[in-house]
Amino acid sequence: MAFFGSLQGVFSSDMAIDLGTANTLVYVKGRGIILSEPSVVAYHVKDGTKKVLAVGEDAKLMLGRTPGSIEAIRPMREGVIADFDVAEEMIKHFIRKVHKRSTFSKPKIIVCVPHGATPVEKRAIRQSVLSAGARRAGLIAEPIAAAIGAGMPITDPTGNMVVDIGGGTTEVAVLSLGDIVYARSVRVGGDRMDEAIINYLRRQHNLLIGEATAERIKTSIGTARMPDDGRGACMLIRGRDLLNGVPKEIEISQAQVAEALSEPVQSICEAVMTALEATPPDLAADIVDRGVMLTGGGALLGELDLALREATGLAISVADDSLNCVALGTGKALEYEKQLRHVIDYDS
Repeated sequence: MAFFGSLQGVFSSDMAIDLGTANTLVYVKGRGIILSEPSVVAYHVKDGTKKVLAVGEDAKLMLGRTPGSIEAIRPMREGVIADFDVAEEMIKHFIRKVHKRSTFSKPKIIVCVPHGATPVEKRAIRQSVLSAGARRAGLIAEPIAAAIGAGMPITDPTGNMVVDIGGGTTEVAVLSLGDIVYARSVRVGGDRMDEAIINYLRRQHNLLIGEATAERIKTSIGTARMPDDGRGACMLIRGRDLLNGVPKEIEISQAQVAEALSEPVQSICEAVMTALEATPPDLAADIVDRGVMLTGGGALLGELDLALREATGLAISVADDSLNCVALGTGKALEYEKQLRHVIDYDS
């Protein structure tokens, strides 16, 4: 009997997917997160048909470096699907990668969606997951998944505020009794930060850099506040000089990056302030008590918690495993489905 139980564990193929703008994470029931790859697909166009060449890590290396016959794209934009066929191929690829063998059953899959997703966008995500081979597709709101993943006691009758900063969207939500009391989704996230760095260097230094370089600057020396010494750490970056068209290398300081990122950081602070204004007074009192939890990859931006603390006057903490919070929370919703039934939407 024990053997049968272990067999069932091996073949339990139910999974939770955090279909992110920047990264896709797959959580398999009973096994945890077993795949985390960039949401990028590279395909070859021949006679009008797309043939997928690479997905995930391999495809990300091709972004911005492909010849005419190959395209590398990110099928997710601002948390929702921008290219259906490619997104479906990507989901299929990740499901296959997780299940090296063909399983007996079609998996049940729970996917998280941004709170601001329209019914049409939700249906699109559900359809893609079902076409990729799911038996049932459930949707869970991203802020709820992020709060569960960060270990917040969302089923208590107290107010919890979570700010999930992803690649495409920032979700600000106040949760109580296991559901959303107020939520706001602003389309500002890691991508917007990369764009801000690209635009700043184009304006100030006449230097054109690609997305990959912008992301490297953000993760290496990105900061939300001006460094105390007015300069901070520096790094060398390479790009194309817009004046004479030749490649060149310049040094960029943390203070310049902080200046470049001031607009997206301001947008995030404003979203948090708006959410606090719309929160019922008793829940607002709980938030003063407990503070605000930051999750998502964007929460790793240097000193973002301090910038938010200055704007709101509240205690701000960053979740332990902020990059994986949403995937862990979606996975927990899969594991404890009976208790969290009300937050998973199986039909719309």
